[in-house]
Parts: sequence; structure tokens; C-alpha cells
Amino acid sequence: MRKQVLYVISILMIASMILAACAPAPAETAAPAPTEAAAPTKAAAPTEAPVATEEPMATEEPMATEEPVAAECTDAIGCLDIAPGDPVHIAYLLVVAGPNETLGIDSRNGIEIAIEDAGGEIMGHPIKFDGEDGGCSAEGGQSAGTKLAADPTIVGVIGTSCSSEARVAAPLLSSAGFVIVSPSNTAPDLTEAGNANNYAGYLRTAHNDQVQGAVAAEYAFNELGVTRAATIHDGSLYADKLQQVFAENFTALGGTITGQEAVDPAQTDMSAVLASIAAVPPELIYLPIFMPAGGFIIRQAKQTPGLENTALMGADGLFSPDLVEAAGDDVEGFKVSSPLTTGEPYDTFVAKYNAKFGTTAPISIFHAHAYDAFNLIKAAIEASAVQDADGTLHIGRQALRDAIFATSAFPGLTGSLTCTPTGDCADPNIAVYEYHAGEYPPTVIWPTQ
Repeated sequence: MRKQVLYVISILMIASMILAACAPAPAETAAPAPTEAAAPTKAAAPTEAPVATEEPMATEEPMATEEPVAAECTDAIGCLDIAPGDPVHIAYLLVVAGPNETLGIDSRNGIEIAIEDAGGEIMGHPIKFDGEDGGCSAEGGQSAGTKLAADPTIVGVIGTSCSSEARVAAPLLSSAGFVIVSPSNTAPDLTEAGNANNYAGYLRTAHNDQVQGAVAAEYAFNELGVTRAATIHDGSLYADKLQQVFAENFTALGGTITGQEAVDPAQTDMSAVLASIAAVPPELIYLPIFMPAGGFIIRQAKQTPGLENTALMGADGLFSPDLVEAAGDDVEGFKVSSPLTTGEPYDTFVAKYNAKFGTTAPISIFHAHAYDAFNLIKAAIEASAVQDADGTLHIGRQALRDAIFATSAFPGLTGSLTCTPTGDCADPNIAVYEYHAGEYPPTVIWPTQ
């Protein structure tokens, strides 16, 4: 009996040991298994796939897509791409401060009206219009030209006001790939074939002084009956060239040049120069110079023995209300050769000008030429630019130059404009005006209206 009890106990102990051995296995699996399963979930952290998904940022293939666009530019001097909504940048380089500021401000006023008439945009893009003062000097032209040439957003430049600015600014602007259209440069060498001062991309809507000098000489010799004349220039490219053209044409007509003198633009005492001219008295002095020297010469000539009755004649550089004030009563009878613009479109323009700027007459003589300069650039952009479906503009700089040089019979305020291969685009019409004391503008006296 006792043996049986022991046998039962032994069996129970063995069974419990077997159960103990089997039971832990599930427990052990329960504890570590989840913890080690967490590790794989961490490995899924690479599913932090933003990092991998940031590859699409590299796949932001607008950048890659833009490469082909740039690569597609086959223009000889480069392309300018203007994104949807971005402006077409037109700049000016004009004299807008100092003694000759009316010349440049008048031109800038003309451009502003042209922009308004265009609805403030070109091919659906707004127009950005700003610029630099050139001071009507070589130094000012150098400084302003350097600043503008450094701005790759500029499509074209309207300027310069003065030929002396152009001589130094034009090479800078030309090298930058811009088109440059001057409303008032008139020096012959700027558009003379083969001349070192005739730069690629340079044009003008102003006349060439080969025309103005000839007209002034013809008026003096044939209309006034003058046979002896002297000239005065101020060392500027414009004045020196124009007085020389006048002298050559006057001599060719049969006249005599009694003297060719020069003054400094900042000079105030003109007595020595005038005395030198009076030593061999002329009947007329042609002085195509700028302010303020012009005012001083007009006043002091009347007080110089031997010149009291000598006729005085200037050019467009002295077409300014500032001259009326500077010369006072001595301005009476002073004459200037300058452009003449007429017609109904011009009359409409002048009405807008006076209303916008609070004037009774435009403050100088090249406002219409500046208006035309803007419109030549605008028309060339419209003829040469490529526009994507989204509005992006692609402007080839050489293509733009080719388009503007191809201008033919363009209907401008100043006439029908056709550009020569060297950049003369004007339809020149030169008249002679006469000042009266206390009055501006001077009145046209020849040709008779």
C-alpha cells in the first residue's frame, strides 16, 4: 500500500516537472518577442520616407527642366528670359539734374507718355522704367553707363541725352548686349560707318548734325545774307562737331569763317574769347553749345565793342526755358536751329504732356524723339520675342537688335522712321526758331509756316 502511494506521488512530481518545463516556453516568447519586434519597426524608420521622398525635391525637375531652356538659347549674344508676371525692364540714361536737366527731363517725360499710351505693358508684362543721370558729360556717362551695364534684367536703354555721354557709355551698354536708342545725340561720328564711336546696338531717333549744320549754314548765308561768320564751341563732342559742319557748309556756299573759338562749359567770363572774335568782326556767331555758357555769351556779346549788332545763333542745346531767364532781355532775337515736329498726333501728345506735367509747352525739344525711341524698342520686342503658353518671354539680344535695325517706315511722332545699318533712324526736319524776351518757347521763323 505504501509502495502504491509513493508510486502515485512520483508520478505527480514527474507530471508537474513536465508541466513546468512546458509552461515557461510561452512566457519567454511573450516577453522578448514584442521587444525585438519593436526593432524592425525602427528599421521601418527609413520609411521616414520624407528623407527619401525629399529626393523629389531634387526631382523638382523644374530646375532640371530649366536647364534645357537655357541651353536652347542660340542667340549670338545671349538671351533674356522674363517669367510670367515679371516686368520688361527699360532704362534711361539722360541728364536729369544740373544746368542742362530740362533736356533729359523733357525726354523722360516723353517716354512716360509713351508707356502710358502702351497701357503700361509689353506682351502682357508690366513695364519697369527707371534709370541714371548722365550729367551731359563724359564723366557722368561713364558712371551711369557702368551702373546700367551691370544690370542683366535690362532689355534696352533710352539715351543718352548728350553725345559726350554716349562716347563713353555706349561701349559699356553695347558690351552688355543692350539695344541703345538715343532721342537727342546728334554728333555725326556716332553713326558713321567704320568710326570707332559707332557701337553695335546703338541707334538714334534724333537727326544727324550733318543735316542740322547744313541747314544752319544755308539759313545764315541764303536767308540772312551773312557772308562772314565765326563759331564758338564748348569742347563737347556735340558742339565741336556741329560748329565744324556749319563752318564747312558755310564756306562751301561762299561764306568766310573769321574765327573758331572754344570756351570751357563752366566758364563765366567770356570777354577774352569775344574780344578775339571781334578783332575780325563777323556778321554772325554760331554757338551750338549748352547751358550755362550760352547765357553768358549772349549777355556779354552785346557789351563787346564791335559785336553789338552781330547776330547770334545757337542750336538745340540752347532750346530751353532756362535760357530765357539766364540771358534776360538780351535773348531778344537770339536764334536756334532745332528739330520741328508737327501734325495732329503730335498736337495730341503735347496736350497730354502739358496736362500730365503741368506745363504750357514741353520744356525742351526732344520729347517726341524719346516717345518714338520707346516705341521702336517696344515694336522690336514684339517682333522678336518668343512667348510660352504661360506668358514667359524669351528675348534674344541679337534678335532684338536685328529687329530694331530692320525698322522701316515706322509711323512715329517725328515722321516715318527707317533705320540705317549704322543706327540713324530719324526723319529729320530742322527749323530755325527765334527767342523773344520773357517768352518760351521760341517761335519758328524758317522755313515759313
